[in-house]
Amino acid sequence: MPSEIILIAAISADGYIARNSKDDISWSRDKALFKEQTFGFPIIMGPKTHNIIGKNLPGRENIIVFRHDSIKSVLDKIHNEKCFIIGGEKTFTRFSDYLTHLYLTVHPLIFGDGIPLFHNLDSEIILEKIDSIPIPNTNRIFQDQYKVCR
Repeated sequence: MPSEIILIAAISADGYIARNSKDDISWSRDKALFKEQTFGFPIIMGPKTHNIIGKNLPGRENIIVFRHDSIKSVLDKIHNEKCFIIGGEKTFTRFSDYLTHLYLTVHPLIFGDGIPLFHNLDSEIILEKIDSIPIPNTNRIFQDQYKVCR
């Protein structure tokens, strides 16, 4: 199992990862940083996220998890020191007990409604902010990096 299990997501200022289940996140301005950070590492996603992307992302082991898959078994098969959970809401929620870090890029958008980062968590997640990375070629958008406190 990886020692770092990192949720990575672009979110609106009101905490949504998408406007609806078909949103392709073309609004996201941190795609280059996402590629740089995840390249060479396994990425884990649900089938809806994979369908929205429309292909496997090159340079990364693409792992698609389904609702019947055991999260611990999926993680136990990964031999890298870290992996990234890239979406969506149900997948983020299913992996919540195993997360070690969250990398969140808050975009200056208010959706008002949409798909939240998590869905019905069993317990709260306490975070410690460890860094804030500027997104190149944006007007003061940052990726906030958090460590999960257990």
